[in-house]
Order: sequence, then structure tokens, then C-alpha cells
Amino acid sequence: MDASVITALAALAGAAIGGLTSVFASWLNQRAQARAQWVAQDKLRRQELYKEFIGAASKCYIDALQHENADIPALVELYVRLGRMRILSSPNVIESAERVARRIVDSYLAPNKSFLELREMVNSGTIPTFFAISARPAARSSTRCAINSEESFLTAIKARADRAPAGP
Repeated sequence: MDASVITALAALAGAAIGGLTSVFASWLNQRAQARAQWVAQDKLRRQELYKEFIGAASKCYIDALQHENADIPALVELYVRLGRMRILSSPNVIESAERVARRIVDSYLAPNKSFLELREMVNSGTIPTFFAISARPAARSSTRCAINSEESFLTAIKARADRAPAGP
């Protein structure tokens, strides 16, 4: 074989290998970016669902403390959110959310509280609070957010009430 043919074939093979390497690197980079975007969207979707659940649970819990008859539409809304959480969340999150729902239903059986009693309970810190969203992953190897049973959402309500201007 002629040396110039060998040189030309080597140059073509090098260019082909370099081109394939570039295509493979681009494909890997695109895949990593798509995965990162999917993880971020999944996290946002779960955070929004948890926010909605907290809002619905808060309304139901306060209603349960003030009324003996259950607000069925609000409870249905709460359980719809719990059902959606079953699809997207870890078993620990589901277990915590189910505890919250059971506690709300049980609260309808407890004696009713007046608005002044509720305010005093919030101000004194004696009202039981039962869940909070954590932005931390549920585990180091997980991208799932956890619901902690730290019982602190009404503490946030109390802080918000403390910042509100005093009434007449």
C-alpha cells in the first residue's frame, strides 16, 4: 500500500471517530439536561400539590375545631389531594398526610371551639399543629420532598397573625 493512501485513511478514520465522539458527547449532554429539567418540574409539581394539601387541610382543621358537622365538600377536596399525592409521593409522605386527614376527621368529634378560644390556643401555642413541608430531599439519594410530622403549620399562622395589624 502506498503511504499516502494509509495517511488519507488514517485521517478519514480520525475524523469519523472525532465526529462520532462529538455526537455522543452532545447526546449525553442533551440527555443530562432533559433529566435535570424533568427532576425540577417534578419537584415543582409536588411542591404545588403539597401547598394545596396544606391549604385544604388547614381549612378543614379549623372548620373541624369550630363545627360538629363535617364540611363534606372540603373533606372530599382534601382526599382528592391525598389521592394525587399517592401517585407522586413516597410512602412516608403518604403516611404523614393520612395521619393529618385522620386527625381532621377526629377533630369533628371533639368539642367545638369559639373564635376567641382558637385565637388564645394559637397565641399560647397549645393548638396542636401537625405538618410542614420540607424542601430537603426525603433521602440523600432521592429528589422527593418530604412532609415532616413536626406539627408546625399553625406556628406559621401564629407568626402571620403576630405580624398583622391590631384591630380596633
